[in-house]
Amino acid sequence: MLGRALVAEARRRGQAVLALSRDQADITDPGRLRYWMESFRPELVVNAAAYTKVDACEGEARERAFAVNGAAVGNIAAAAAAAGGARLIHVSTDYVFDGKGTSPYREDDPTAPLSVYGQSKLEGERQALAHPGARPLVVRTSWLFGPGGPNFAATMVNMIQLGRLPLRVVADQEGAPTYTPFLARAILDLAPLATFTGTVHYRNREPVTWHAFAREIAAQWAAPAETVDVLPVTTAEFPRPAPRPAYSVLDVERFESAVGRRVEPWALGLADYLARIRQGRT
Repeated sequence: MLGRALVAEARRRGQAVLALSRDQADITDPGRLRYWMESFRPELVVNAAAYTKVDACEGEARERAFAVNGAAVGNIAAAAAAAGGARLIHVSTDYVFDGKGTSPYREDDPTAPLSVYGQSKLEGERQALAHPGARPLVVRTSWLFGPGGPNFAATMVNMIQLGRLPLRVVADQEGAPTYTPFLARAILDLAPLATFTGTVHYRNREPVTWHAFAREIAAQWAAPAETVDVLPVTTAEFPRPAPRPAYSVLDVERFESAVGRRVEPWALGLADYLARIRQGRT
């Protein structure tokens, strides 16, 4: 999802962009990364690659998660720094926090991931920041949805279309949905800020529960005369192998101060995304 949005946003800005598939540049292969860095000589490298099967990470995919989400980020950072000092922006996650907070997490708040996925992403952050020659910036984000890949909004629409009602959605996890075209815009707005390094948070506003997000999806998707029931349930009623943070709202003050604007409302992104679905542009 994010890779597609980044390409579209870069082209909209008239920037030359090289988008590499896993077959072209598996990030666990340092040699392939060096080849592309030396060939393209990028000014900016954005790592939108990750192993995101959160529940699988708790079992047989643990090693894969740390290889892709952790060690491979070091490969990217080293290759970027060696290729003329390209700037690295690495995308991370709200899952690096334990969810026990009650106010939005700031960039310097203690991390304590509950899941293997969160642990592997935190290791990726450390790998990126360990290469100052790449002027690294870690962008933590949350609850991505948008064209180009499976996501919660698409799942809800599919269930409504198939008549799998009522929808039963967790109401005791709070975070913030983020529309990938908005995230792509944010990343490319941050890229020219050469001295802006370290970690920054970006997500859309306002925070909601998964249940409230599902209700808005249903309201925007349903026909005028149609009512879609969305029932609240607890996390305990839907146990998963990987624990999820109960509260993972990210504080975005540092981002807003840096770029001079507020983060976008996710409801606006949702309206655009659902329009794309209706037009078959996903």
